[in-house]
Amino acid sequence: MNALSVLMAGGRGRWLPVPLGSSLFQALHHFCCRKKSTKKIIPNVAFCDESPKEAENAVDKLFSSEQQASILHVLNTASNKELEAFKLLRGRKSINIVAHREKFGPFQNLASLMNVPLFQYKTTIQVCNSILCPETGGKKRKSQENRLLRKLIKPEVGRERLKAVNSIVSIVFGTRRIAWAHLDRKLAVLDWQQNECCQLMKGTYLSSVYLEEISSVISKIPKADFYILEKTGLSVQNSSLFPILLHLHIIEAMLYALLNKTFSQDGQHQVLSMTRNAVGKHFALMIADTRTSGKELVKQFLSESALTEEPRVFFPSDKIGHYRQMFSSTEQYRIEELYDSLLQAIAFYELAVFDAES
Repeated sequence: MNALSVLMAGGRGRWLPVPLGSSLFQALHHFCCRKKSTKKIIPNVAFCDESPKEAENAVDKLFSSEQQASILHVLNTASNKELEAFKLLRGRKSINIVAHREKFGPFQNLASLMNVPLFQYKTTIQVCNSILCPETGGKKRKSQENRLLRKLIKPEVGRERLKAVNSIVSIVFGTRRIAWAHLDRKLAVLDWQQNECCQLMKGTYLSSVYLEEISSVISKIPKADFYILEKTGLSVQNSSLFPILLHLHIIEAMLYALLNKTFSQDGQHQVLSMTRNAVGKHFALMIADTRTSGKELVKQFLSESALTEEPRVFFPSDKIGHYRQMFSSTEQYRIEELYDSLLQAIAFYELAVFDAES
């Protein structure tokens, strides 16, 4: 038995042995459904407009004593892996809860959750609701998310495979270079570099030259669960861009063929394409239909990783100096492929992987 959860039956509190995991989900769901038949309504964050100071006192008042006990028991006993099973408790949030618990002891009230990094007032209420009712709005929300996912990445891939991702390599290529970023599911940068490919657009588009150049690049790219390629938004109707479009499509096709090593055996795609503008919108880099440079944003991520305890992206401490030097050496040339490969990896996790878990 991993834990006990406080559940209500017939309006009276009872302690029932409930192992954490799928059975905990079922028990909390039954508890939530039972509550729906009463006049007690789970708080809606949209109606909670409190100042920060008032918010600390208000959070606990939004939930009944029985609901508070159920939520606190999960927060104080669930492991990192068990917390990740709940909506919104993904990535750093579950890690931060466990770290805060180990450093300061069990949570005494729901308001104390706001002392954990990444947890503000509205987030705290949403997390508490998701613990009580992990399946609320499930079918409708999943249908909407599936539609968004199909627009975001191609070809279509099952949500279960996305939830099981441990690491990805994000690849962005242009007319002169190919860059890639290897990130794990904690958004830690495992590898980040670029390769010059100056011979590809010289003369006629020789297949042998492309094979040699792309094979050389692939030999340096680390293994991962998925390889994410940037899908350009260049218009095929602009005839002046045809040579560039042809070049980009050749590289894309070769990467699909050479990186999908097991496709003929299992039919499972390991190489996916992600739209460039979707990444731009995620990071607010779009001006009308034009994507602006992500250089300053990447520079900010590098600084935050060195200066803050909870950065959005983690660069290994022994490699921060190397990456800063690499960034500085390319800054005056605006090596967009290098910046974009990192941003695309982060966006893929936040839009496709973490949303698939909720």
